[in-house]
Amino acid sequence: MTKGKQTVPSGKFNLLYFAASSTHTKKTSEYLDAPLRASELFDTLEKMYPGMKDKILDSSAVTLNLEYIELDDGSDITFKEGDEVAIIPPVSSG
Repeated sequence: MTKGKQTVPSGKFNLLYFAASSTHTKKTSEYLDAPLRASELFDTLEKMYPGMKDKILDSSAVTLNLEYIELDDGSDITFKEGDEVAIIPPVSSG
């Protein structure tokens, strides 16, 4: 499936990492299996990258196809094949 210029493999969604999340994972993006409930994203990433939830994810924003979303246990949002999801940690300026 194609979103913009990037081809997402079948059965996957594209996860983009910015700022501290990119530093922690040592990646700017990767593909994860779809479907995945949005409420399960942080636990999934914590298993893949131990320590990420407390250090980065708990204060990060998440977008789904360029729209900000809320990740809570009551969310019925599911990331589907071809979706683009981004982890956006807070940015400080001085």
